[in-house]
Parts: sequence; structure tokens; C-alpha cells
Amino acid sequence: MSDSSPSILPGVHSINHFVLSVPDLDEAAHFYTAFGLRVERRDGRIDLYCVGSPHRWGSVHAGAGHKKLQYVSLGIAAEDVAEMAGRIARNGLATEPHPLSDGAGLWLCGPGDMVFQLLVSPKVSPDSKPAAVPRQAAPAGRGEAPSRRQVAQVHPRRLSHLLFFCSDVALMIRFAEDILGLRLSDCSGDVVAFLHGCHGSEHHLLAFAKSSGTGLHHSSWDVGNIDEVGCGAEQMRTAGYKAGWGVGRHVLGSNYFYYVRDPWGSYAEYSHDMDFIPRGTVWRGADNPPEDSLYVWGPDVPAEFFINHEHKTA
Repeated sequence: MSDSSPSILPGVHSINHFVLSVPDLDEAAHFYTAFGLRVERRDGRIDLYCVGSPHRWGSVHAGAGHKKLQYVSLGIAAEDVAEMAGRIARNGLATEPHPLSDGAGLWLCGPGDMVFQLLVSPKVSPDSKPAAVPRQAAPAGRGEAPSRRQVAQVHPRRLSHLLFFCSDVALMIRFAEDILGLRLSDCSGDVVAFLHGCHGSEHHLLAFAKSSGTGLHHSSWDVGNIDEVGCGAEQMRTAGYKAGWGVGRHVLGSNYFYYVRDPWGSYAEYSHDMDFIPRGTVWRGADNPPEDSLYVWGPDVPAEFFINHEHKTA
């Protein structure tokens, strides 16, 4: 990294929320409740919150067929609206508000028909690297590890990032940089790319992986320490969700992880200790070898991890 500070251009500062449709809302409510989120039911959908927080990070609607990514809502500052609207107009990307939305904000259609909402909203991505939560204290005269019955349920603190499938990673990088105002953190050829916000964010807010088309690969949720990553994995196995990948540590982003497979073939990740890129920092990303796009240590990656279930030919 360099000490020089680039200018801060108008651009996305946060993920506001994501919207999916799935065949069975009861199944979705069970999965996300077991994961440790607060689930609130509305007419025809469930909304996803972190325990103790009023911010809605996701909505899941009832829909026929397989799981489908509907749109992604991204936060921008009020002073950036005119510039962002101009970029959308100049590039012919404007689209109608999504029918599952409230219609607010700017709407655009990106590569692969991905639909985005740009909404004036508070910055909900962190402004500095979040501190780790102290590990659960052990009773006096015992070892440091708690017994299984003493382990508290893991509750994520916030949504960390989203990774999407796409058919053209290079095109998505250009779109994210030129239209959304994000910056490339790291990539691995044309297979995967990670982008951060110039207003200060973790190593990636959004990421894109090559497939035959658009879809959600995973939502990633920040937890307080590595024990919570492992306990979250066990929490989900106990709830019946035994398929996943981890525990391990990534190279790109440096975070510890466990991915649990949801009922529709995508994943929810417990993540801890990701690299943070402060506002104004020049991050010297690189084109990394394929093995570094996955992990430093951890179990072998399941073959199904790379399947895009929203595109049957993926």
C-alpha cells in the first residue's frame, strides 16, 4: 500500500440490502433463523436483520421455481446523486424500479441484466476495521474451551459482502469501477474479482465469479472472532445444514470463513477478520494465481461450490 491518497470520487459506500425469491418461505425462515439472523415476516416475504440492529440487510420473497436474485440495493451519499444519475444516463443503463421494491432511488441494469438500486442512505459499511469480540470466558479451574451446552448461539454483526456469478468478470469490473465507483482490490485472471469502496470498506463489498450467467453465489456475514466462525459451522450442522466448506482462511481478504450451503444451492458465509482498506488509501491489488483465489488453509473445496443453480447449464 502507498501513503498517497487518491481523490474520493462519487461512488457506492455500502450494501444496503439484497433481494431474493425462493420457492419456500418457511424453509428460508428456518435457514436464516438457524444462521443467527432475526427474521421478520411481511406479506409474501421475510426480512433479514442482525440481532440488535434495525437495519434490513435482505429480503426473501416467495417465488415459483428455483431461487433467483432479484436486485441489489447499494447506498450512496445525497451529494453524489447527480453524478451517479449522469453516469447511468450517459451509458444507457436506466431501468424501471423493480416491482418488488418501493420504487425509491436510481435504478440501473448492469451486465448480465443484473438490476441495481442506488439509494441515498447512511453508510452501514464500517469506517475502520471492526474489533474482535473477546472469547467466551471459561469457568475458573477449567480449560479455556466451553462445553457444548455453554456455547451461545452465534449472531452475525452485519452483512460483510456479496459475491455474484456473472458471465464476464472483466466487464463486471469495468461496470463496478466506471458506474458504481468501486475499486478493484484483487482478482485472479478472468475467474474472480473483488472490489472495495473508496469511502473506506473491507477488502471487498462486492465480488464476481465467472459462470454462464447471473446469480447469487453467497452472502457473507461478519462475526466477532474465529471461535464464532467455528461455532457457527457447528450451529448449522446441528440445525440440519451439513453441507458447506471450511473452516479455513482466505488469501484475498485474509478472513477466516465457513460457508454453509442453503436449501437452494447458494451459500451464507460466517466471516471474521477481513482486511480493511481505509478511505483515501491506494490499495495495490494484483492478478493472483488461481490457488490464491481460494484459501491459505482449509479443507478441499467441494465440487458443488462452483455450481450456479440459477443457471442450469452452469
